[in-house]
Amino acid sequence: MVDAIIDLEHLVKKFGKQTVLKDVNLTVMPQQIVGLIGPSGAGKSTVIKTALGMEVADGGSATVFGQVMPKRQLLARIGYMAQTDALYESLTGRENLKFFAQMKGIKKAELTESIAHVSEVVDLQDDLDKRVSGYSGGMMRRLSLSIALLGNPELLVLDEPTVGIDPALRRQIWQELNAIRDEGRSILITTHVMDEAELTDKVALLLGGEVIAFDEPAALKSQYQVDSIENVFLKAEGEFK
Repeated sequence: MVDAIIDLEHLVKKFGKQTVLKDVNLTVMPQQIVGLIGPSGAGKSTVIKTALGMEVADGGSATVFGQVMPKRQLLARIGYMAQTDALYESLTGRENLKFFAQMKGIKKAELTESIAHVSEVVDLQDDLDKRVSGYSGGMMRRLSLSIALLGNPELLVLDEPTVGIDPALRRQIWQELNAIRDEGRSILITTHVMDEAELTDKVALLLGGEVIAFDEPAALKSQYQVDSIENVFLKAEGEFK
């Protein structure tokens, strides 16, 4: 039996009296893109933060590479992109990439080539020497994604990575994500763009603090007898209420 890269079992997370995650069960296996979808405020970011140990679970268990996070030695194996950009705006895009590459322990000999590759994936190569304070919101998202891609991490955890990114570039990014998966790496991605959910290997539907459906997109469409993941979502939401 192959071990899960991410394994969430009966995960519970409360903030004060509010229970955001009631009973979340989710696995990400090697060489798999798993999409996590749900309405705004459903707790998608909380799932990610609890899995990565940024938030402490109130119940259940969350492991990454078989270990409870946070584990400093595992961080180099994970590329994380948060929903809010954590960038140094007084620095240029290139300086940000260099800084985070050094944090990830990327060797100097590989630095130039690595930065060139990730900036090309997100189409930022012509803007690398501009200060980030002058970037648009979409450019900041692209820089954050390129930082997550640095160092060929075994696991990518991406929280709404394509917000504010145009459709042509979104397609290019998905080509890269598929290539990463085909290399044997794993990806957990949250999105509210329903046609992106169609591109994943498995989709988890988060509603009311629980994963109420988790399967391949085609299987979910068959189960709910609809023609798109968006309609799966709407039907599931209607049944849930």
